[in-house]
Amino acid sequence: MEEFLDQYGYFALSVGTFFEGETAILIVSSLVHKGLFLFPVTVLSAFAGSFVSDWIYYFIGRLNGKVFLSTRPKLQAKMLPLTSFFERNRYQILFSYRFLYGFRIIIPIMIGMSGLPPKRFLLYSTVTGLIWATAVSTVGYWAGRIFNLDAKIFQDNLLIIVIGFASLGLLIGFCVKKLTFKETVG
Repeated sequence: MEEFLDQYGYFALSVGTFFEGETAILIVSSLVHKGLFLFPVTVLSAFAGSFVSDWIYYFIGRLNGKVFLSTRPKLQAKMLPLTSFFERNRYQILFSYRFLYGFRIIIPIMIGMSGLPPKRFLLYSTVTGLIWATAVSTVGYWAGRIFNLDAKIFQDNLLIIVIGFASLGLLIGFCVKKLTFKETVG
């Protein structure tokens, strides 16, 4: 496993954050304390994968979202409450969407459909992406350091560790969601 990590670690992290960020970044960043990865490169690799993903979905929403919905009235009816919620909470969502576990595709599509100009989305996606990648990498680093994780432990306990980090990612997303939308919901 250590050979794989040496050869493909940062690339695998970028691919992992493209699809589902928290688990991939927590796993890789937990090995920083063992010298397998460098913290700044880990943060930038995680940011890069999620940044590309967000922009692909943003442009799907911006270029084709409204046309796609206009041909599907049932889906359009289901999207109306989500769109309305986004309009009421635009800035909260723009600053927190990366931390909202399970919404990594729909929110950038919705942002693209909202008409937010690409320059403004660039600002939000860059700032929040770097904050997200740094914060989650820091949590992963400390988890790896506290539990003294290394490549051998990952190899022997991969499923348990992935489930644990996925659960931690869900917990982080849940806490951010509660803090971000505290006033809106209550």
